Amino acid sequence: MNKKILLGKRLRELRKRKGYSQEKIAELINIDPTTISNIENGKNYPSLMNLEHIIEILDVSFLDVFDFEHKKSKDDLIREIDYVLKHNPSKVEECYKIIMALVK
Repeated sequence: MNKKILLGKRLRELRKRKGYSQEKIAELINIDPTTISNIENGKNYPSLMNLEHIIEILDVSFLDVFDFEHKKSKDDLIREIDYVLKHNPSKVEECYKIIMALVK
């Protein structure tokens, strides 16, 4: 997936986690709300100054913003889970219990 899109999705996720609207973030850093929308939709990268402000407002680290690992495709995730289970057979039962608890 395009890095600009991944960054936008991650910023949206972090913003929603804090309960902020796009308008509130825009107001706090004194920019147009469409700028935030364009960033979150992967149309534009934020300027470094705006990114610094967003990170500060969301109270996250710079590294948190670029943590895209959880945005892997479902097929990639399934392959990784399969790999981990094949190489850690003693954990299969525990993983099964966790998965079953999640789907209940």
